[in-house]
Amino acid sequence: MAQSNAVTAVQNIWQTTELKDRILFTLLCLVIYRVGSHITAPGVDVLALTDFFQNQGKSGLLGLYDLFVGGGLSRATVFALGIMPYISASIFVQIAGAVLPQVDKMQKDEEGRKRLTQWTRYGTVGLAVVQAWGFALFTESLPGAVTSPGIGFKLQMVLFLTVGAVVVMWLGEQITERGVGNGASLIIFFSIVERFWPGIFDTFKYINTGAVNVVKLLVLGVLMVAVVAGVIAITVASRKVPIQIPQRTMARGRQREAAKNFIPLKINSAGVMPIIFAQSVVVVPGAIAQFSGNARARDFAELFTPGSALYFIVEAALIIFFTFFYTSIIFNPIDLAENLKKQGGFIPGIKPGARTAEYIDEVMSRITLPGAIFLTFIALLPIFIADQINVPFRFGGTSLLIVVGVALDTLTNMNQHLLLRKYDGFMKKGGRVRFRGTAPSGGGY
Repeated sequence: MAQSNAVTAVQNIWQTTELKDRILFTLLCLVIYRVGSHITAPGVDVLALTDFFQNQGKSGLLGLYDLFVGGGLSRATVFALGIMPYISASIFVQIAGAVLPQVDKMQKDEEGRKRLTQWTRYGTVGLAVVQAWGFALFTESLPGAVTSPGIGFKLQMVLFLTVGAVVVMWLGEQITERGVGNGASLIIFFSIVERFWPGIFDTFKYINTGAVNVVKLLVLGVLMVAVVAGVIAITVASRKVPIQIPQRTMARGRQREAAKNFIPLKINSAGVMPIIFAQSVVVVPGAIAQFSGNARARDFAELFTPGSALYFIVEAALIIFFTFFYTSIIFNPIDLAENLKKQGGFIPGIKPGARTAEYIDEVMSRITLPGAIFLTFIALLPIFIADQINVPFRFGGTSLLIVVGVALDTLTNMNQHLLLRKYDGFMKKGGRVRFRGTAPSGGGY
């Protein structure tokens, strides 16, 4: 039955010309991105660079960055910076909207949003130049990684990597506009998924050489399935706050009963961002020690080695803090309460306006805590399993959250296209919508 439904869904997708074209366009853009992610920038010895990442750079900030760009950083490709400068610029604009009233006002206006989009693009170019220069300095610091170091090499790397970042930004925007789903998210999604296949083949090699016990691998497989199920459950989980729309007079003096609906407040509104922020802060001591070469800095950085007690404590505290911080930035209960009041809606038993905003904020604060604890669990579980089961590889909670979240969002986007097609067909047939008593309950707000 499930297989039949899946086949029917695929047939519906390919029978919908617009959706099929969008999917093919998305795949074309992703193929271009992956091709560029394997073209090495000139003047770099890739073997020396990949050797560093395999031995020292996996758990640091560079390793985290390399994960999001599909290994492009460790191979010094023209798309080495990936979509990350664009995402960073977008986050800065988002935070500015929560801090600066002028930016917040621009976010609510069509012309203002266009200006913010331009600012994001300019910010992407600026961040790409800075990151490319930093990567050039880092590459020159590795013995034998650069054939001809100097100002010429630095300028060359800045040019290639900045242009590459701009091209990736353009591909992401094209996917968002003419493809399926969010372009930036899909680019990261495919960068992560591409690295799954080498890991699967390496696993079989570990089994053949005896590096991994089959029983331990089965235990790890069961845990991975359980974690994936938990990630999906938390990603789609939400607290439904009931709302009502007051009665309104219809034609011929008839009364329509109040429409019962709800506001879905997601348990994990912050997504994967708290983990990324926390890991970026935790690896700072190691990065300082690496670039400074100071002995005391190295001793201090060793305290934050992944797997140590201090690492677990600091990482957990940072994830919980950034979960509440980022949620407060992207979720504004005051705006939500005002929009609800303008539509004539209200929460039963709660006075519209400021009291509604306070109530929504209280509910959001209560459900954010279990979401923060879950994120902490997902982030630290791979490290704990690697230490206890003693496997030579780790499945990352960060990448798992991104893959599941983007996959669910893309499926939802495709489903909306299918529903829109059916709705258009219904309207063309001249059908009539008839209200029968109360409006159906359970819809999203």
